[in-house]
Amino acid sequence: MLERQTFQTLSRDSGLSVRSLQRLFHDYLGQAPEVKILKRDKLHLQIDGTYFEQFCLVLYQDYDQGYSQLIRFSDGEHYREIKEDLDNLIRLGLQIESITTDGHKGMLKAIRKSMPDVITQRCVVHIQRMCLLWLTRYPRSFAGRELRALVLQLLKIRTENDRLWWTRELEAWHKCHRDYLKEKTINEKTGRYWYTHKLLRRSYYTIKRALPNMFHYLINPAIPRTTNSIEGFFSHLKNHLDLHRGLTLGHRIDFIKWYVYLSNEKGRKR
Repeated sequence: MLERQTFQTLSRDSGLSVRSLQRLFHDYLGQAPEVKILKRDKLHLQIDGTYFEQFCLVLYQDYDQGYSQLIRFSDGEHYREIKEDLDNLIRLGLQIESITTDGHKGMLKAIRKSMPDVITQRCVVHIQRMCLLWLTRYPRSFAGRELRALVLQLLKIRTENDRLWWTRELEAWHKCHRDYLKEKTINEKTGRYWYTHKLLRRSYYTIKRALPNMFHYLINPAIPRTTNSIEGFFSHLKNHLDLHRGLTLGHRIDFIKWYVYLSNEKGRKR
């Protein structure tokens, strides 16, 4: 599961037939262990979801140790389920200091309801990635080119002075282009209207709404500013799972349970 060894390789090394190994593998899959909660103080949690063909995996991972505290299989990232998970983590004794997330609405709402005093850090990479997608590589407008240049500076903010400069530049940009953002296109037949520069507006207001929770990592460097490590975990998981494309849905879920469990155990032995 962790070393990406195929049945053919294992058969050669063990002397067992491929069919015997497959039967053993499937038997073990059905005995997938539960993920254990590790009680820790001042835990910096990362929460993210990733989608497979038939389900969604939501992962709650300890940033400092790379330890997955909890996993949930669902059909999406839902407020009620995430709130239930957070309530359970509190009940089981985890003392969470911060949570870094990509800003999914249901996730943010669940954090506010379950842990109103916990620091919520928005993933800066996710904000940058989405804004660059909406602004495109070569914006047509001067306002778009200016905002794109500011967005590209996001990951370079390392100090409080950097933050002050960047937020002032953003305020100056908005003051200069406020009227441009408000421009509307009207359908003369129906009377309906929409904002002409909707993707530019979406980029700006995404940043504006996230701004209060974008720079907590400057105050406490232990807080992760991105969810890159958990996204890397998802990438490795999917690469390993791709070696076993013939697994049933149940076995795919069992494989993920084993992978998370074994990754946790491997990390604890380091």
